[in-house]
Amino acid sequence: MPILLQLKDGLKRYGARALLDGASCALDDERKVGLIGRNGSGKSTLCRVLLGEEELDSGELVRHPQLRIGYLRQHDPFQAGESVLAFLMRDTGQPDWKCGEVAGRFEIKNEFLNGPVRQLSGGWQTRVKLAALLLQEPNLLILDEPTNFLDLRTQILLEHFLKTFRGGALIVSHDRTFLKDTCEHTLALSRGKLTHYPGDVDAYLEYELERKEHDERANAAILSKRKQLERFIAKNRAHANTASQARSKAKQLERLETIEIESDEATAYVRVPQVEKRHGVALRARGLDVGYPERTIAKGIDLEIHHGERVVVVGDNGEGKTTLLRSLVGSLPPKAGESKWGHGCEVGTYAQHVYTTLPEESTVEDYLAGCAAGACTHQVVLNVAGSFLFRGDDVKKPIRILSGGERARACLAGLLLGGYNVLVLDEPGNHLDVETVDAFAEALTGYKGTVVFTSHDRAFTARVATNVIEVRDGRAVHLPGDFEMYRYKVEKEIEAGERERDALRKARPGKAERPDETKEERKARSRREYETRREIQSLERKIEKYGARKAELEAQLEKASNPEETERLKAEHEKACTVLEESEARWLELQETLDA
Repeated sequence: MPILLQLKDGLKRYGARALLDGASCALDDERKVGLIGRNGSGKSTLCRVLLGEEELDSGELVRHPQLRIGYLRQHDPFQAGESVLAFLMRDTGQPDWKCGEVAGRFEIKNEFLNGPVRQLSGGWQTRVKLAALLLQEPNLLILDEPTNFLDLRTQILLEHFLKTFRGGALIVSHDRTFLKDTCEHTLALSRGKLTHYPGDVDAYLEYELERKEHDERANAAILSKRKQLERFIAKNRAHANTASQARSKAKQLERLETIEIESDEATAYVRVPQVEKRHGVALRARGLDVGYPERTIAKGIDLEIHHGERVVVVGDNGEGKTTLLRSLVGSLPPKAGESKWGHGCEVGTYAQHVYTTLPEESTVEDYLAGCAAGACTHQVVLNVAGSFLFRGDDVKKPIRILSGGERARACLAGLLLGGYNVLVLDEPGNHLDVETVDAFAEALTGYKGTVVFTSHDRAFTARVATNVIEVRDGRAVHLPGDFEMYRYKVEKEIEAGERERDALRKARPGKAERPDETKEERKARSRREYETRREIQSLERKIEKYGARKAELEAQLEKASNPEETERLKAEHEKACTVLEESEARWLELQETLDA
């Protein structure tokens, strides 16, 4: 278990603030480690330091000679008109057959594999990036919020990928369910320090709570003992017979020290509008077609949502969840049919990227005051601002200097000040830290109004949702059961697909399938299969070698100016291409004999 990457006493400052202050950690080639911390604590900065994208002010970063880091890129690495297969081959230098094989692990096949990558949804593009990551054969992954904007199916595929990945990983995520399912160790970043815990995130948080309670009990006992000693000393130090005992107790008192307990970091306390409980149908849609002028996303939608329900809209990315929500609130006109909110419904909306449209020059206080319903006093505005961690002078901050997380909190605070009895929320947890998401979920479970929402955060969704609508294959329908039932269904679908793929890839004629086969024949067949596998492995190394040589010669040919040199390079290139084609043909032939 060699240590691949080690940070020693790292210091990184931005102005007067130290995001890393004597931080140390070690990452090896076996453990999956979840990195947690509040928004703004420095998690992304730590990732950039480990990747070598930022320099430490002081400290040391030690890299193992065999370190190969794989990083899930957040930016768009694709070229215009490029297919998925073409991108994977360009990005990784691997041959088409290997790119196709690895892409299949993420259900990227047929038209998805050969179609334009930029026309895929964000979730599918993330699958493509994951395939590229795996093809680069790293031994340490660094993933910064990998589940952002991913649908449930892609999240589960990512989980399966991480569980079978033979290497180490550092994963930053605000999704506790994802961290718990993928990471057996936890790294916590708080006030510039890193704490390593040999357990998952839930075990770490429980340990931290128990440790704090233990320290508080220990401090209470120490303070009680201190008072007892002080009383004894005060009573006996003036008496000759007991003065020596008093001096002894004084020395004992000096040795009593309380345990320093860090004060809790500020936590959001979300206040939802106090609305009157209503009954009956809140929304009715009949024959609804939703989409855009150039194409229809879903059609023939018949839905009813009742007052007081908290409905999550689920489905794979690109199926139309956001399109449906936009149509229900009227920001996108329906292509056919209608949807209608019930009498007295006052609808407030939160869109995925609404935080980017806030008035840049307004202060937080002015923005929230403008959002507040008529009955809200200025003190109520300040109270709600405070519940979203805008306290004291923070309410005077201009919106232009707020971070993404602060803007998201400001948007939600403004929405909840509006007094709406229907909330339509598209990914409300994005850019919020775990504690704020937890507080928001707790508030919504006590909300008497109606909630329609999408979210990639499974813990948040499971806690909030009472009903499920699935958008799939151009339809939108109510599903029986709760979100956990839907999650179970998707998990089983993925497992069935993986079993089918493994069966096709690994199917071997077994003993039960050849009852007439003798022991000697079985041994001979096993020997042939073993030799075939060895030849396949040799061919894969050969294909990789001559593929790299082919690319190298093509680069040299582009620069060559001497005719004799050009002819020599062309001959070598032709030879490499011939060897490559013959090797790939033989590889396919051998694979077919194994699958036969």
